[in-house]
Amino acid sequence: QVSGSKSDPAAMLYMYDTVMHGFSVKLTSTGAQAMENMDGCLAVFPDSVSKLHTTRTPDFMGLSFKDGLWPLSHYGDDVIVGMLDTGIWPESKSFSDHGLIGPVPKKWKGECEVGSGFNASHCNNKLIGARYFIKGYETMYGRIHEKEDYRSPRDADGHGTHTSSTAAGSEVPRSSLLGFARGTARGIATKARLAIYKVCWAVDCVSSDVLAGMEAAISDGVDLLSLSLGLVAAVPYYHDPIAIGALGAIEKGVFVSCSAGNSGPFAIFNTAPWITTVGASTIDREFPAPVVLGNGKSYMGSSLNKRKALANEQLPLVYGKTASSKETAMLCVDGSLDPNMVRGKIVLCDLGGNTRAEKGLVVRRAGGAGMILANQPEQGDDSSTSCHLLPTTRVDSNAGEYIKVYINTTRNPVATIKSEGLTVVGKARAPAVTAFSSRGPNTVVPEILKPDLIAPGVNILAAWTGHTGPTGLLSDKRKVDFNILSGTSMSCPHVAGIAALIRAAHPAWTPAAIKSALMTSSVLLDNRKSPISDSFTFLPANAFAMGAGHVNPNAALHPGLVYDLGIDDYVSFLCSLNYTANQIHVLTRKAISCPKLRSRPGDLNYPSFSVLFKPRNLIHVTRRTVTNVGGAPSVYEVAVENPANVTIIVEPKTLSFRKQNEKANYTVRFESKIASDHKSSVRPAFGQILWKCLKGGTQVVRSPVAIVWEEDEK
Repeated sequence: QVSGSKSDPAAMLYMYDTVMHGFSVKLTSTGAQAMENMDGCLAVFPDSVSKLHTTRTPDFMGLSFKDGLWPLSHYGDDVIVGMLDTGIWPESKSFSDHGLIGPVPKKWKGECEVGSGFNASHCNNKLIGARYFIKGYETMYGRIHEKEDYRSPRDADGHGTHTSSTAAGSEVPRSSLLGFARGTARGIATKARLAIYKVCWAVDCVSSDVLAGMEAAISDGVDLLSLSLGLVAAVPYYHDPIAIGALGAIEKGVFVSCSAGNSGPFAIFNTAPWITTVGASTIDREFPAPVVLGNGKSYMGSSLNKRKALANEQLPLVYGKTASSKETAMLCVDGSLDPNMVRGKIVLCDLGGNTRAEKGLVVRRAGGAGMILANQPEQGDDSSTSCHLLPTTRVDSNAGEYIKVYINTTRNPVATIKSEGLTVVGKARAPAVTAFSSRGPNTVVPEILKPDLIAPGVNILAAWTGHTGPTGLLSDKRKVDFNILSGTSMSCPHVAGIAALIRAAHPAWTPAAIKSALMTSSVLLDNRKSPISDSFTFLPANAFAMGAGHVNPNAALHPGLVYDLGIDDYVSFLCSLNYTANQIHVLTRKAISCPKLRSRPGDLNYPSFSVLFKPRNLIHVTRRTVTNVGGAPSVYEVAVENPANVTIIVEPKTLSFRKQNEKANYTVRFESKIASDHKSSVRPAFGQILWKCLKGGTQVVRSPVAIVWEEDEK
């Protein structure tokens, strides 16, 4: 029982039963400490916040109307995808139920919640439910202003509308953003149903609201959850609300897809093994807009400018750093530019410090005529583009440096942005891992490889809110039906949509089986048959950047073998982390007695391998179990690609199956050739283990291997 007084007020926000056993409550620090000391209280932790992390992508990933995953899954018919995000703009044609002949699935128990600008009539056979959760947000930030956001499932931000239509939007012919990416917009699972849970508001996504949304979604009967959000720091799983809620979802058979984060090339988020963690990749669609300098040299950029936005006129060119005495001027942050030095000119701005759209607003307010955005070195050749309030193009870091040299060595530097309003498809090398995509190693549990895989996340066209212009700026009064965004937020719903298709085709598969199918069937080569590259290093991407590889929807339909997992396996994994009984109870909602002889984290039956060689440890042995979901009888033979300085030995060399759903075990021995004291730092190494079907199919079941040597601190 929670009680309060004037000196220690308590206000109950939410009760949880499915995702965890507990509640959210407003307490003073004294009240929280008193509660922590109560009998039966497992843990008390403060509320936290999470951040929000198409016409081409289905074709790019090989989805076809003629054969493969789309027709065999009936386009995800009757699968319910739960979206936890900023809400939805229900009037978008992407959420029309035209063509959805069948009624709402009988298992659906949700509702269409009434609120500001939203009523029950906004739901239909596509958008079958919509709810909002705001108590945690308003406890933390105060009552939301109606001009900031709708106190309802309606989306003022646009992020939730975009992700929802990416996962399961209906077909919308003749779609584009200001003429760019013109074509038929469609989600991945076009006949799946959408259930919307608005948990993110004007500033943040508050964890108590996120948990309440997950609780409601599971109780309502969703089949999958898509969360394009994550905490701002890596924490143990018993303190991670998304990890806690996701484990409750998995126990109920609900697949969970989460974004990896946009802090690349730095550490990844959403790393719990029961979550499918998705990094971002490029697609083969470009919006070219080169910068032409006064000396005749040209540097390719990317832009969403209308045709001949600057009429190809040569204008004076200035670097933000030299357009003011302020140190922040190179980043073109608010108030940093001197209008007398910018007016009528094209301004070169370095990325960082504020959003790209905000830089354009700063330049325009200072009187600038155009803007060149230059990548920082850590952004590599990332070419993700977005709308602006003035003619803009984005160039890579090398081009940015050349342009700066030209400015600094030329008395009267001039340039133009040659925008033809073009959309070019099929020429770019793709996919590549984006520089912004967060990557491994997993800082919470290094023995679990993350991300799990990558999916399209750059320049994605999808539905947009009618409340906000395409830049997201208050001063942008333009209204568009679709917008182009980039981020792992865009990758996550791609995988959620593909998982919905697989769930429709294989309704008996567990979330772990679906995840395994996605991972072991993924691809390592781009559209030029070269290794997928890393936009940050310009080298072939490794497993810390792309996990198992790029999602391959059609191959995931028939993976041959899967690495399956149930709740008991995850409990054993939690025991292997040496969590206390109370910490495990927080995650599992029940008392668990861990055995004295515990497994190791890397022994989890995961579709990938992440081996941590500790000092004075030269050998690591683990075991895996695979389930035959392919033809029968069938025979698989192992092949190994050894990482540098490691030998991998797999026993047995062949696996035979007489029937479907039969299981087989194998052991893997990793032998390190590096001196056991590890007194000097050793770079991670990467390889793979492949099971090739010799009889009963043609599948190659591939698992990536990552090796890390822990440095001896003695």
